[in-house]
Amino acid sequence: MRTPQSHTALENPPTRSALEDLRMPVQAKLAAAWTSFMFLCIYVDYFHLYKPGAIDQIRGGVVWEFDISQVFVIIGLSLVAVPILMVFLSMTLPARANRLMNLIVAPIYVVVSAFNALGESWTYFYGLSIGLEVLLLAFILRSAWTWPRRTASPATMATSLDNEPHRTPQQA
Repeated sequence: MRTPQSHTALENPPTRSALEDLRMPVQAKLAAAWTSFMFLCIYVDYFHLYKPGAIDQIRGGVVWEFDISQVFVIIGLSLVAVPILMVFLSMTLPARANRLMNLIVAPIYVVVSAFNALGESWTYFYGLSIGLEVLLLAFILRSAWTWPRRTASPATMATSLDNEPHRTPQQA
């Protein structure tokens, strides 16, 4: 016995190349974007070591213009800990808090990313890396800003219709 198909299914038979496209939850998009952001940060820092003189500066106890100290390392750890935690928080926080956190943290990291370009001579490398970081952060901001609102379910609609006074066709 065959299962009856809808009218539209008969008109538009599936093609062999049609792929299933499921709607991805906003939380998963945000976590993926923060993860990508972190990979980018890690690799930019790693590739920075290939810059002539970078390792010699580190051996000399200096990074950029800052002396390497416990305070410097704690600040560095804090700067990477926030996006790392955003991967986790984007998947676990309730929607309202999640949206708010992403709308606050992402613009801060646009500034942090831009700060990395100050005084650098490798403009193409840092321009590309910061550009990619800012694109990811813009995606995070857009995803959080346009977070879908809850739509009323059929059960909610039925309940709300029961509470409305009965109208005749002339009143509607």
